[in-house]
Amino acid sequence: MPFITKKLHAPERQKAFRFLMQELGITQSEAQRLIAKGRLSQNGIVMSNNAGYIEEGDFDFICFEPVTLGLVPTFVEEEFAVYDKPSGLLVHPQNRHTPYSLNDEIKHRFGHEANITHRIDQETSGLVLAARNKLSERTLKMMFEERQITKKYIAMVKGHLKEPLDIQEPLLRREDASSIVRMIVRVHPEGKPSRTFIKPLEYFPDTDTTLVEASPYTGRQHQIRVHLFHVEHPIIGDPIYGQDEENAVRFLDREMSVEERLNNTGASRLLLHAHSLEFIYNDIVYHVVSKEDFIAQCFDAMKVK
Repeated sequence: MPFITKKLHAPERQKAFRFLMQELGITQSEAQRLIAKGRLSQNGIVMSNNAGYIEEGDFDFICFEPVTLGLVPTFVEEEFAVYDKPSGLLVHPQNRHTPYSLNDEIKHRFGHEANITHRIDQETSGLVLAARNKLSERTLKMMFEERQITKKYIAMVKGHLKEPLDIQEPLLRREDASSIVRMIVRVHPEGKPSRTFIKPLEYFPDTDTTLVEASPYTGRQHQIRVHLFHVEHPIIGDPIYGQDEENAVRFLDREMSVEERLNNTGASRLLLHAHSLEFIYNDIVYHVVSKEDFIAQCFDAMKVK
């Protein structure tokens, strides 16, 4: 379990943030951030964001202790690293009870200052860019915001897509009161401007599927999945978009077996892969490409002999 509770002792009355700074060897801003997150408590009472002085005594501190399952980065530089994430692995812990995520591997290898600079869905496999320090984290996140990093995905979709597409449908993300699905993203005129370029790469007549390259110009949640579903070429293995509400909810509640998912969606996983990253950092051009054999993974997930 990455989040554990440590016992700390304050020998005298002192400021809460100074106590954490001395105990953990961290900066004042980091100490204040952890207090604001409710990580420090005494006798079951959580220290508040505006905690001033603490009295002498014992304290509980909830901290993140990363674990490793041996996942190593596919590309490493002095300021950043790139991981090739398998499908099904969370990028970041959802809560304190999440047993393992990619964040564990990043912090285990590069230290607590290392962090993820962007996110991809748990179901999506492929490249994730991680910063190795706070400065590179700020720089890379800003580069993503300013579209200075080009991301390309590949996906296996239903049907024969013959021509490139420039999909510019606005996407709306909100809780739908008429649905028991927790959160959905849909094409809607009130949504945020969204744009995805789709290019067909190869058609497989035996399965009536097309391998496509997807280049998102904007970065909305589930953008590629919703846009491809909208043009009637849903991604194979998508358990939400293209499924009826009952099956979508059963998947979200982890009540759907692998066999049922295979029958309902055509694959045992979402066949979407973050394939490449291209950007300039410190005047050096980087073009990182996934080394995974995605087509073989697709056919394996589709159970194609």
